[in-house]
Amino acid sequence: MRLKLDLHDIFNKGTSIDKALNDIMDEAERKRAKTIEIIPGKGSGQLKKRVLRFLDRKDVKARYHRVEKDSKNFGRLFVHFKH
Repeated sequence: MRLKLDLHDIFNKGTSIDKALNDIMDEAERKRAKTIEIIPGKGSGQLKKRVLRFLDRKDVKARYHRVEKDSKNFGRLFVHFKH
């Protein structure tokens, strides 16, 4: 199972971004999803950096296995889980 989070609609709402990321992580754990596809978009790269900083937090890092940057699409990340 793969979950998808598109951040285009909330790109400029800081607290909404963190909430959406936390919610998708919770859902992935609840549904035992193998992968989350996060789409911060290409833009200036600031949103992608924010997402990567969120994923690099110690409390969040403990929840997933690894992060993969899509080599073919700069505006997409994959978060992989081992349940």
